[in-house]
Amino acid sequence: MCRMAGAIVLAGLLFYFAAPVTAEDDWAFQEVTGRITLEGRYFPQHSLHDGQSEQSLSLVAEPEAYFENKVGQGLLFKPFFRYDSADARRTHWDVREAYGLFFGEVEDSEWELRLGFDKVFWGVVESRHIVDIVNQTDLIENPDQEEKLGQPMLHATWLNDLGVFEAFVLPYFRERTFQSRAGRLRSAIPIDREQTIYESAARQHHLDFAARYSHSIDMLDFGFSVFDGTNRDPTLRVGLDSSGGVVLVPLYEQIRQYGLDTQVTSGAWLLKFESIWREGERDAASLEEDFLSVIGGFEYTWYGIYESEIDLGLLMEFLYDGRDELANVVTEEDLFVAIRLAFNDEASTDVLFSILQDLDNSTRSLFIESNRRFSDNLSLSLEGTAFLNIDAADNQFALRKDSHLQLDLTYHF
Repeated sequence: MCRMAGAIVLAGLLFYFAAPVTAEDDWAFQEVTGRITLEGRYFPQHSLHDGQSEQSLSLVAEPEAYFENKVGQGLLFKPFFRYDSADARRTHWDVREAYGLFFGEVEDSEWELRLGFDKVFWGVVESRHIVDIVNQTDLIENPDQEEKLGQPMLHATWLNDLGVFEAFVLPYFRERTFQSRAGRLRSAIPIDREQTIYESAARQHHLDFAARYSHSIDMLDFGFSVFDGTNRDPTLRVGLDSSGGVVLVPLYEQIRQYGLDTQVTSGAWLLKFESIWREGERDAASLEEDFLSVIGGFEYTWYGIYESEIDLGLLMEFLYDGRDELANVVTEEDLFVAIRLAFNDEASTDVLFSILQDLDNSTRSLFIESNRRFSDNLSLSLEGTAFLNIDAADNQFALRKDSHLQLDLTYHF
């Protein structure tokens, strides 16, 4: 993390000295916002491994400070900290965002430059975001892989009538963090980060690149992306630790990924599609295999059902990975179905219930997520995951006893 702190300072200095110095550029503190969350998890079933608990309590703090000058250029700093009672590795801190923001206009175009730590999201589907590759997954936060670590980057954007052109220079790679032996939702064999292997001799200092073009034409929104660099998804190899115990060792290959994401909006219908072609990644048999991955589906919303204020959404998506049973992911050929209720009340209450069914075996996962605000500053959310009928050959077999409920009470400031 010392290198991270140095990069933050460097980003701030570059931003400060590169910005035009005028009498109007006096910097001023704008605001501090953020959240403090008290989180509880409960696992109804006894764990598979000794030392694991059926419940845990966490405290999360995520403040955000923003500075701006009179021409609108800004500095943002957003750290993250979690203390967890059950998993020492889940007690961690991170810099989610810490960047300087430049922008300007050239003829009929606008440009923007962000320098520092930032988070970037690509994708349109609900079940899994296969095109989203810039940031590393913060796996110990949530197994759904939605939470991301801050990524050091130079992010340049060019906007005009032809669309949005983005380029990324990524000078430092961040490893994925995994649960400890005492943590729930972990693999059956512990993962030893101390033996991490990189395909590149530069290891974490390999210079990665990414680019994306996106545009909207009538009902169609689409984006083309390319990434060249260190794979964010490690391949896990079997190895031995210092005491001779069996462990899994992360391997980070050099890959190239081409991505496409599209969404068509037609009235109450949303048609969604994501696809990637990835080169250089090893499969579950440790063989390098180029592959195609596709997710496609729809979302349909009934507005004001039975003349009420409630909107009912139906979602369905098909997930496919061309490596089939040798895929490193759990969604090699699955069907995702979900129902979303938006109550449109003062409390912004919503509920999402979904099922992920493997089409090759009996494996099924159920998810529920609900959110409600009690005031401008206080909110409550409930999440639940149930792993059902997990096939012995499925990548999720180690999680068969880890169905759980999670309750979050959040103070927003």
